[in-house]
Amino acid sequence: MPQMPRYGEFIFGDEYAGDVVATGRTVDEFRVGDRVVVEAHMGCRRCENCIRGLYTACLNYGNTKRGHRANGFTTNGGLAEYAVNHVNTLYRIPDGVSYEEATVVMTSGSPLFGLENAGGYFAGETVAVVGPGPVGLMAIQLVKALGATRVVLAGTRDSRLTMGRKLGADVIVNSGQTDPVAVVMETTDGKGADLVIDCAGGDDTFDQCIKMAKNGGKILLVAFYHGPVTADVSHAVRRNVTIYTERGEGGTSVGRALALLAAGRITAKPLITHQFPLSRVHEAFDVLEKRIGDPLKVVLQS
Repeated sequence: MPQMPRYGEFIFGDEYAGDVVATGRTVDEFRVGDRVVVEAHMGCRRCENCIRGLYTACLNYGNTKRGHRANGFTTNGGLAEYAVNHVNTLYRIPDGVSYEEATVVMTSGSPLFGLENAGGYFAGETVAVVGPGPVGLMAIQLVKALGATRVVLAGTRDSRLTMGRKLGADVIVNSGQTDPVAVVMETTDGKGADLVIDCAGGDDTFDQCIKMAKNGGKILLVAFYHGPVTADVSHAVRRNVTIYTERGEGGTSVGRALALLAAGRITAKPLITHQFPLSRVHEAFDVLEKRIGDPLKVVLQS
């Protein structure tokens, strides 16, 4: 993976929670015994972007000598009994929220950060979400919590679409069988969605998003694409569609997602489909990679 250390041992894991077992001499924000969840990104705190608060777009990304850290990506992550983390990346887990839920709610940090970039409030609006994976399923709940009146969910796996319906999607469409653009247009009386979120990153999903958006609408790209994709960008330009992107869980979105979880505005439990002890890590990765038992989130416990 780009920007990971090239040689030697490396510890993966970018979504993890646990107990504080020791603190540095100057740390007074947390105490031993506190339950915390860890954000993956910490910028260098010295470049222009970090000073502006855009630490997930740190200009020194991957340069550990200049202070950048991305747990599980450029520096050792959380698939271990112990992990060392900067105080800036820790969030206290609210009472009533389990470690497992806190770990999974990290998944909502990325779409929540993106939604903030795209306006942050969607009362009375129609939102289309493409891709019913964990990020897409969290995005459904987030836009509902932020006021969306109607949510259309498109994907190719019926089990995940059904889960999306339970989590708040008003309309679901299997895009392998039915044109999702046509469904969005029918649902909105031909106008298109106010906001379209691509959580899939497929070869054709960006183009679909452009065609789903209404004139003057918005598109939020949350997914990572496997390579270059082809899309009719002129269709967006002619219709004054604004395209937003995001990287990671910036803007303290992890803390805000935890607050939404604690308040019952979003839920993480339905996404936890498998749990394994750390000693069975190989089996856990096998389940995830081979999609054994239709996994959503596979949680490891030490």
